Amino acid sequence: MRILHTSDWHLGRSFHGEGLGDAHARYLDHLVELTRAEKVDAVVVSGDIYDRALPNPRTVELLDDALVRLLDTGSRVVVTSGNHDSATRLGFGSRVMEHSGLHIRAAYEGIARPIAIPGYGSHDTAGHVVALPYLEPSVAAGAFDTESTHRAVLTEAVTRGRTALPDDGLPVVGMAHAFFAGATTSESERDICVGGLGVAPRSVVDAFDYAALGHLHGAQTLSESVRYSGSPVAMSFSEAAHTKGTWLVDVARGSVSAEFIEAPIHRSLAILRGELDNLLADPKLEHAESAWCQVTLTDEIRPAAAMDRVRARFPHTLRLIFDTPRTETQPITYAERLKGRDDVELCCDFLAHVRGGRGPNATERTAIGKAVSAALRRGDEPMADDGSMFSLEDLR
Repeated sequence: MRILHTSDWHLGRSFHGEGLGDAHARYLDHLVELTRAEKVDAVVVSGDIYDRALPNPRTVELLDDALVRLLDTGSRVVVTSGNHDSATRLGFGSRVMEHSGLHIRAAYEGIARPIAIPGYGSHDTAGHVVALPYLEPSVAAGAFDTESTHRAVLTEAVTRGRTALPDDGLPVVGMAHAFFAGATTSESERDICVGGLGVAPRSVVDAFDYAALGHLHGAQTLSESVRYSGSPVAMSFSEAAHTKGTWLVDVARGSVSAEFIEAPIHRSLAILRGELDNLLADPKLEHAESAWCQVTLTDEIRPAAAMDRVRARFPHTLRLIFDTPRTETQPITYAERLKGRDDVELCCDFLAHVRGGRGPNATERTAIGKAVSAALRRGDEPMADDGSMFSLEDLR
C-alpha cells in the first residue's frame, strides 16, 4: 500500500499577524500534484486540520476545494481530528462522505471501523487504516473505562481498532494525534501534557506496520515504521531550521520504505541577532531581506526608531526583541541611588530607563529643566535632599 502521510495543516492560522492562507494554498496545490504523480492509494492527514474549533468560511472553502481535488486524483483520503479541531464539526456528514472515498474519523465510534484501502486504479484491497482521532484522556477514559492518561486511552483504542481488522495478511497503517516519548517539540504546539500524563510510549503503536503520527510540528522519525510528518508550513520562529514536507510511504506487511518530499516554501524564516548597525551593514544577511525575520538587538543603548531602521533593510521583520547587555553591580539602597541628585537629573534618569538606556538629548534636557522649574514656581513641593519626599512620586 502506498500512502502520503501529512498532518497539522492548521488551516486558518496566522504567523505573528501575517495570514498563512497563501502558504497553505500553495502546499495544498503541491499535495494534489504529488498525489496524482505518485498514484498513491491514500492520503492520510493525522489531525489538526483546522487551527481552531470555529474556522472562518474562507478556511472551510480552502479545505473543501483541496479535498475535492485530492479525491479527483483517484486516491482515497483519510482525515482524523486533532486537539485543535472540533470533532463534531469536522465529523459532520462523515458517513455520507465515505461513499466518495473521503473517510473522516473524529468520534470514538469510528475506531472500531478500520478503513479498507483499495489499490490505486483497482477494486482490490491493498491494506487497511486504523484511524484514531485525538483522544482527550479526561473524556476518553470514561468511554473506554481506562485510566485518564494518553498511554491508557491510546492502548485501548489501538486494541479496539486492531481487533476489528480482518485477518487477511494485508498491511495496516495506524493514525494517531499525540505526543510520543522520544519526539522533539516546537514552541507552536499546544501543550497536551500535564504532569507527564500526555506522553505515550512508542510501543503503543508498534503493532502497526506503519504509524502516521500528528501533533508535533517538526518532521521526525522515531523508528522506520513510526514517524511524524510535521506541519507543512512553519508556525513559529522555533521552526526556522525545520524542513517541511510530506512522507511518501510504501507499506508491506512487516516492512516500510519512506521518502520525505519537501514542501514548497512560501517565505523563509530568519533569526538575526546583534547590534543594529552591524546587522544593517552585514553582506552575509542578504538572504534575510526577503524572509520573515525575528531580530534581537544587543545594543547597549536602545536605538531610536529601531523597527523602522530594521525594516528599511529587512522589510518583513515581524518580531523585534531588545536584549541589552547587563553588567553585574552591587545592589544599592533606594536612598543611596537618589542621594545628591536634583529633580532634573532624576527625570533624565527616568527617561533613560524607560527608553532602554538612551537618555535625553540637549533639547529634551532643556525641556525637562523648564518643566521642573515651572513646577517649583507653582509651589509644588521639591524633593528633599534624601530623595524621600513627594516630588519623586510626582515624577512617577
